[in-house]
Amino acid sequence: MKKSAAKKTARKPRADAQRNRERILGVAKLVFTRRGAEASMEEIARRAKIGPGTLYRHFPTRDDLLAAVYIGEVEKLAEAQRKFSSELPSIEALRAWMLVFIDYIAAKKIIAPALNAMTCGPSQVYQQTTRVMEEAANALARRAIASRDLRPDVDPMDMLRAIYGISSAGSTDDWPEKARRFVDILIQGSRPQ
Repeated sequence: MKKSAAKKTARKPRADAQRNRERILGVAKLVFTRRGAEASMEEIARRAKIGPGTLYRHFPTRDDLLAAVYIGEVEKLAEAQRKFSSELPSIEALRAWMLVFIDYIAAKKIIAPALNAMTCGPSQVYQQTTRVMEEAANALARRAIASRDLRPDVDPMDMLRAIYGISSAGSTDDWPEKARRFVDILIQGSRPQ
């Protein structure tokens, strides 16, 4: 009698494979930042100290690698939300996460030109990652509203749009510093009276 096919479960990658992937993503972010979308995959492999085969095994195309670099930046937002929610009071968690959001915007501004050069365009990647950001911001806001540290009529996405607006309007290199100061203004203005 034949055994029925068991569901395949995703295996956790080997530790060395995971380290290779993380190193590739870190190097790729730096190379794409310096060279743009036309950065050489071979240069990325060489700088990551891996063979081209290892690079292409993890990321078969340049677009796959670009998307993974960007998605990695968004995943940092989700990780920060979980960490801050478990370690900080609600309003402090929201503030700390908004500061990480500023770092995300800075990274996005650097890699956006390369993402825009993707063959299929960046819209699919942006759609996937927007949901992650919204979920993180909403979870933090709900917690702050529940603790009465934030007014119930506050839309956390409006807060993020305001911060993003500073990054767009600020053509100077000091926009992150201005955005960080603005986080405190947003939070203070969003607290119950």
